[in-house]
Amino acid sequence: MRTLIYTILLTASLNGAVLAAGTQYTLRVDGLACPYCAYGIEKKLNQIEGVENIDVDLNAGVVKVDTAAGVELSEVQMKQLFKDAGFTYRSMEKAPL
Repeated sequence: MRTLIYTILLTASLNGAVLAAGTQYTLRVDGLACPYCAYGIEKKLNQIEGVENIDVDLNAGVVKVDTAAGVELSEVQMKQLFKDAGFTYRSMEKAPL
C-alpha cells in the first residue's frame, strides 16, 4: 500500500512539472550590435508578464526568450516591440521548454 501511494504521488508530481513547463521563443533580429542593444531589448521583453529568461546573442542576431506556462508571444507583438526598439524583426520559432 505504501508503495502504491508513493507511486501515485511521484506520478502526480512529474505530471505537474510537465504541465508547468513554459515555452522558448527564438527570435531572429537585425541591428543588434552592442551590449547596450541587448540591454534595451531585455528591458522591453522583461515588461511582458510571464517572461522568465532572456538570452541575446549579438553575433548571431538571435534573442531567446523563455516564458512561463500559458504565456504566449505573438508575431504582431514582437514585430512592434522590436520596431519600437529600433531593430528589424525577422522571424520567430517556438518550442516547449
